[in-house]
Amino acid sequence: MTRGARWTMLGLALAYVTVLLLAPLVGILWTAVNGGFHVVTSTLSAPDVRHAYLLSGVIAVLTVLVTTVLGTVVAVVLTRDRFPGRRLLSALVDMPLAISPIIVGLMAVLLFGRGGWFESFFAARGVQVIFALPSMVLVTIFICIPFVVREVAPVLEELGTEEEDAARTLGASSRQTFLRVTLPNIRWGLLYGIALSAARALGEIGAVLVVSGAIQGRTETATLYILRAIEERQDASAYFVALTLAAVSILLLAGIELLKRKRTKEMTTA
Repeated sequence: MTRGARWTMLGLALAYVTVLLLAPLVGILWTAVNGGFHVVTSTLSAPDVRHAYLLSGVIAVLTVLVTTVLGTVVAVVLTRDRFPGRRLLSALVDMPLAISPIIVGLMAVLLFGRGGWFESFFAARGVQVIFALPSMVLVTIFICIPFVVREVAPVLEELGTEEEDAARTLGASSRQTFLRVTLPNIRWGLLYGIALSAARALGEIGAVLVVSGAIQGRTETATLYILRAIEERQDASAYFVALTLAAVSILLLAGIELLKRKRTKEMTTA
């Protein structure tokens, strides 16, 4: 590749990132700041905003916990085991990426809503799923399933099984092998998957909108608050909340990248 071609590709890449990523962030930042500091204080002091932040945080934490454990298990099964239907399972893992979040929400309503397949089971036990936290967590978990799996599985494929086989040969149990050999080797891929899951959970709106009812002060997440604030022409508050969500996601990914580079530098100098 010639020097001119490299510079052209670099320019295109920078233009792409600037137009599609940086420009919207700058626009959100400008709109949020342009309203003055009183917008920040009034937004953060509003009870419905604080509840929306709290609810988004709870959903994100629960989603990350579930997808971290189950995603790691699925990744290990897909890369370490050979069984009939393995390719089908791998394809099913990617299904949430291909299905609209609105459809995911409608699927949850079909299963747990009025007259749904499992509605009578939970109703008999006094558990409300639709228009409550359980359904919001369920749909978010479904949407975030692929991230941990697709970050961890390639790492496991690249590592192979030599170290794990050696550990078992030396008498380590499956649990000891996973905790002392496999987990340390996949930690960066796992952390990336966790960060992506957290960011996706914080930003989810379509499926959550369908199953939550967007009840202000009860089932309204931060993203649903942004939608309502824009409809009510509270643009500055909406953009401020959007900016905080974007900042959290960016900080998560940037923090993991910095830790990864620090660890790589330590290993190089060791």
